[in-house]
Amino acid sequence: MKINLKKLLSLGLVVASIVLVIVIAFSNSELENAWEALRSLDPLWTLGIFGCWFAYMFFDALSGWIYLRREGFHLSLGRAVNACLIGFYYSNITPSSAGGQPMQVNSLRKAGIPVGYGTMTATIRFVCNQFAISVMCMAFWLMNRDFVFQQLGDKVWLARAGWVINFAGVPLCLMAAFQRNLIQRIANGVIHLGHRMHLVKNEEAAIATTTNVLDTYHTALLDLAKRPGQIMVQILCSALSLSGLIGAIYFVYHAFGFSGTPWYQLITISFLLYISACYTPLPGASGAQEGGFLLYYEGIIPGDRIGLALLVWRFFTYYMFLIVGVGTVIWEKVLVSIENRRKLQD
Repeated sequence: MKINLKKLLSLGLVVASIVLVIVIAFSNSELENAWEALRSLDPLWTLGIFGCWFAYMFFDALSGWIYLRREGFHLSLGRAVNACLIGFYYSNITPSSAGGQPMQVNSLRKAGIPVGYGTMTATIRFVCNQFAISVMCMAFWLMNRDFVFQQLGDKVWLARAGWVINFAGVPLCLMAAFQRNLIQRIANGVIHLGHRMHLVKNEEAAIATTTNVLDTYHTALLDLAKRPGQIMVQILCSALSLSGLIGAIYFVYHAFGFSGTPWYQLITISFLLYISACYTPLPGASGAQEGGFLLYYEGIIPGDRIGLALLVWRFFTYYMFLIVGVGTVIWEKVLVSIENRRKLQD
C-alpha cells in the first residue's frame, strides 16, 4: 500500500500542533490544576464559543446555497452544509488550504451540482471572504490604531504584511476577470520559470490546468458582476461567517472570567492574528496561530491562563472542524451509497 507522503506530513503537523497546544496549556508551573480551571469555564460563555463556530460554518454554507439556488439548482441546505464542512476539513489538513476548494467542489458534484458551478461557488466565496476580511480588519485597525501599536509594538509589521498578502487576492481575482490575458501571460511565465528550475515537471499540463482555472474564475466573476444584489448578499454572508470565527476570542475571554479589555480591542487583535497567520503554508496555519496567539494576547490574558485560553480557542476554531469533518466525510460516503442504491432500484 503506497503511503501519500504529503498527507502523512500534513497529519504529522496537525498532531504536532495539538501536542504543542496541550504542552503550552498544561506546562505552566503557576497553574496547579488545569483541569479544574477548564471545568470552571462559564457554561453560557462557552456555549457562545460554540455559537461562533456554528455561525462561521453556517453562513459560509448559506452563501453557497443561496448562489446555487439562484442558479436554478435545488440543493438542500443540509447538503450545502455537508460540502462546507468537508471543504473546511480538507483545508485544515492540507498545506496552504490547497485541498479545501477541490474537495468542496467534489462534494457538490456528488450532490448533483456540475463541476463548473461548484467551482464558481468556491471562487465567489474566496473573493468575497478576502474582500470582507480585508475591509473589516482595516476598519477595526484604524479605529483602534493606538491600542494596536501599544499592544504589538515592533511586531506590528507582521500584521501589515499579512494584510497586504490577504488583500492582494482581491485585485488579482478582479484582474482574472477583467485582465484575463495579462494574468494568463504572467501565470505562463511563472510556470515556465518553475519548469526551468525543475519545480514544475510537466509545463504543458500545468499551463492547461491554470488556463482552465482562470477561465472558470473569469466566467464566475463576470457573471457575478452583472448582479450587484447577489454580490451584496455574498459579502454579507462572508462578513457574518468571519465574525463568528474572529469573535470566538471574546467568548473565550469571558468564559475564563477575564476582564479589563473591551470587546472591540479583543476583536481587533483577533483580526490581526488571523491575517498574520492565515497565509502560513502549513495545515491550519499550525504553529503560526498558536505562536501568534501567545504573542498578540500577551498582557491581555493573564500569563498563567493564556495556555488554557489558547487550548479552548484553538479547539473551537480549528480542532473541532477536524473532528466534525471526519464524521462528515464518513456520513457523505454513507449518503452517496444510499442515493446510488435508490437510483438502481428506480
